[in-house]
Amino acid sequence: MSKTTTTRYDVAEHLRTPEEMAAYLEACLEEANGDAAFIAKALGDIARAKGMAQVAKDAGLSRESLYKALSGERSPDFDTILKVIGALGLRLHAEVPRGRLRTSTSRPSSRTTKRRAA
Repeated sequence: MSKTTTTRYDVAEHLRTPEEMAAYLEACLEEANGDAAFIAKALGDIARAKGMAQVAKDAGLSRESLYKALSGERSPDFDTILKVIGALGLRLHAEVPRGRLRTSTSRPSSRTTKRRAA
């Protein structure tokens, strides 16, 4: 009987195109269930696929702080997330989940009231 050798799977090795990176992040956002550290780890995977040093430079962060922020061990500040997403060439968007009923919302009036000088 031969011995089976396994290696650790690294998703970063399989994220080759911007479309694959966006699809991976989208899937992670759907599965995160409110876990910000999980999203940070997903961004870390994408950053490693693109090259952590270049992403850190583009985000205006040190490589070391970027590794810490995207380790998945903590939840980074939202401004860090936005910088990283921009550096990765990705965008966030919002949509109404499927099956969710739309509710009527009142929009603020575009009219402004002017006070008369006394």
